[in-house]
Amino acid sequence: MSYRAEKPEFENLVDRSEPVRRLATGFHFTEGPIWHPKEHYLLFSDMPGDVRRRWDEKDGVREMRRPANKCNGMTYDAALNLIVCEHSTSCLIRETPAGGREILASHFEGKELNSPNDVCVRADGSIYFSDPWYGRMPVYGRERERVLGWQGVFRVAPDGTLSLVVPRDDFAMPNGLCFSPDEKRLYVNDSERHLIRVYDVAPDGTLRGGRLFAEGISSQQEAGVPDGMKCDEQGNVWCTGPGGVWVFSPRAQLLGRIVAPEKVANLHWGGADFHTLFLTASTSIYGIRTRIGPRIEPFMRARQAA
Repeated sequence: MSYRAEKPEFENLVDRSEPVRRLATGFHFTEGPIWHPKEHYLLFSDMPGDVRRRWDEKDGVREMRRPANKCNGMTYDAALNLIVCEHSTSCLIRETPAGGREILASHFEGKELNSPNDVCVRADGSIYFSDPWYGRMPVYGRERERVLGWQGVFRVAPDGTLSLVVPRDDFAMPNGLCFSPDEKRLYVNDSERHLIRVYDVAPDGTLRGGRLFAEGISSQQEAGVPDGMKCDEQGNVWCTGPGGVWVFSPRAQLLGRIVAPEKVANLHWGGADFHTLFLTASTSIYGIRTRIGPRIEPFMRARQAA
């Protein structure tokens, strides 16, 4: 794995002499990484294998759930309930630490969702998720007919109300999404159109002023598309792309790239100080120490009370 700096600011984000560790391998296609802030383990999904696993420094990899409804993106809410995008069921669900399961979203306007893909939580407790149709394809989901007819981005309000928050034709395949540190912006990428769009977040959680943030995230020489995406504490946008991970400034300047030996599908910061960037990359998971940490998500504050 190597680093390609496009701007001097990239040196403030990563130490290019820092070794990259392959933490585990032998999987089908890893996705959905999320770090537990109290128990200090990485949870991740393997859609083709239909299994959810965890990794930690002491015990390595352990299987947590099989079958797992070909789950994809995952996150925690402030109470450390696990929010999961399920491809096989076309549902967004919440799992309690005690093992309870609640369906948060399954239909919109009476029609079944495509397949919730990635998810993030706002400080007010509302949940935003993308809904492309990858989960209705073979291998990554359960092959079946599409009924919704378009691919959107949705919000589940704290009272459970589901709403569409972007115009229906804004995306061909909406995928990764993340908030800026102040939650005044929501970034959403499009795997098919190879771009990132950004929206202003109103106080009531609605989105306004959608516009292009970055485009041309594609290559004929290197594998990878915009998929998983996170903001760091300074508002830089880290997005998977050809060759590995592309890092953009808040002004959409490409600062640099992390080049991985496998196609990277998603990323998430973790570790005791949240300065380890975990990559789920096809058959393996990797860990990289970074000079910068993530945008502090609501669930990350739980470590302060640990």
